[in-house]
Amino acid sequence: MYIFNPPDEAIFQPGQLVKTPTEASELPQTPGIIPSTPTPYPRLPNPTPTLTGSTLPESISLTDFTYVDQSERWNYCGPATLAMALNYWGWTGNRDDIARIVKPGVQDPRLDFIQRGKWDKNVMPYELADYVRDNTEFDAIIRYGGEIDLVKRLIAAGLPVVIEKGYYERDYTGKVGWLGHYAFTTGYDEKAGVFIYQETYPPKGESGKDRTIQYDVFREGWRGFNYLFLVVFPPEREAEVSNLLGPWNDSTWANQHALEIANAEVQTLSDNERFFALFNEGTSHVSLQQYFEAAEAYDLAFSVYARLDQNEKTRPYRIMWYQTGPYWAYYYSGRYQDVIDLANTTLNETIADPTLEESLYWRGLAQYALGDLESAIADLREAVRLNPNFEPGITKLQEWGVSK
Repeated sequence: MYIFNPPDEAIFQPGQLVKTPTEASELPQTPGIIPSTPTPYPRLPNPTPTLTGSTLPESISLTDFTYVDQSERWNYCGPATLAMALNYWGWTGNRDDIARIVKPGVQDPRLDFIQRGKWDKNVMPYELADYVRDNTEFDAIIRYGGEIDLVKRLIAAGLPVVIEKGYYERDYTGKVGWLGHYAFTTGYDEKAGVFIYQETYPPKGESGKDRTIQYDVFREGWRGFNYLFLVVFPPEREAEVSNLLGPWNDSTWANQHALEIANAEVQTLSDNERFFALFNEGTSHVSLQQYFEAAEAYDLAFSVYARLDQNEKTRPYRIMWYQTGPYWAYYYSGRYQDVIDLANTTLNETIADPTLEESLYWRGLAQYALGDLESAIADLREAVRLNPNFEPGITKLQEWGVSK
C-alpha cells in the first residue's frame, strides 16, 4: 500500500465553517484532555512560570526502577514506559498487565499467539493515567506546556517524568519518517546539558538503559506533542507534587501557557517544526474549549503541512494516529464534513489497516450529526471491536440504544 500510495502524499484539505458551535453543556464523554468545567477562560496577562525552591543539584540520576523495553512486542512503548514509572514506586506488575487494559486489541484467537493488541498503533496519555488511577494505588497527573527546568525540578525531587515526543527514523523505502514515542526521563547532567532517559526501543545492538539526549534535541522532539508530560506518584506525595508543579498544578494555566509557547514558536520556526507549533496552537485552544480558534489554527497547520518539502523527511503523516485535537475542533465548530474527511484521509491513506478507534469514533459522531445513522453505528461498533475497553465508544452506543 505504501509503495503505490505513499502516506506522506495524503493531504487533508479543510472546508469552511458551516454551523454555530455546539453548546458546551452538550459535550459528550469523549477521550482527551480538557477542563472539566466548560467555561470561557480569560487570556492570562503574563503566563511566564516562576519556579521557587532551592538551587537544583548539577546532576542526578534516579535508579530505583527496573528497566523495561518493548522487545518482542508491537507498538508497546506506552505499556513499557508506564511499567517503569510504576515499578519505580514498588509496583509489582509488568508491561503485559498494562497492555491487557490499555490495548486489549481485537478479540481474535488467531492473533493471540502473535500479540493481542498488535494493530493498536497508539496508547493515549489519558489511557495511561486512567490505568494508574483505576488499577493501582498510585495517582498520575498530565499537563501540556512543560518546560526543561520543570522536568529537572521534578527529577531532583525524586519524581521521574514520562514525556510524549516525536522522533525520525529511516524506513525501508529510505525516507525518514516521523513517529510518536514515550520516554521515561530519570535524570539530567547540567554540565553536559543532557537528560538521562530510558529508551524502550533502542537501535539494534544498543542498550536502551540510561541513554542521554541534549536538552535542545529533547525539546525538539517534545514539541511534536505540545510539551505533554505525565508524572506518577503515591497519593501521600500529592501536596509535594502540587508545590513542585507550581502554576502547572492548574490545568487551565498549563493549557494557556502551552498556547503562549506555540504562539511564539510559530513566529520563529519553519518547515515541520512550524507545522507542529501551529498544530499545538490548535491543541491548546481545544484544551481551553475554544473550538473555533482551534479550528482556525488547525486549518493553517494543515495548509503548511501540504507545502512541506519532501526531499528528505516525510511529512509527519502519523500525527493523527496519536492526537485527536482536530476532531474536537471541527466537530464542536459544526464542521462535521471536515471531521469525516480528516478521518477518511487518516484511516484510508495513512495506515495500512483502519485500526484507529479514535478516528472511527469521531467519524461516527459526525455521521450521526449529519443523519447517516447506519454508518455512524457501524463506525462505533468497529471502534469498540478493535478496542473492547474503549469507554467513549461503549458509552455512545448505549446512549444511542445500540448494542456493541
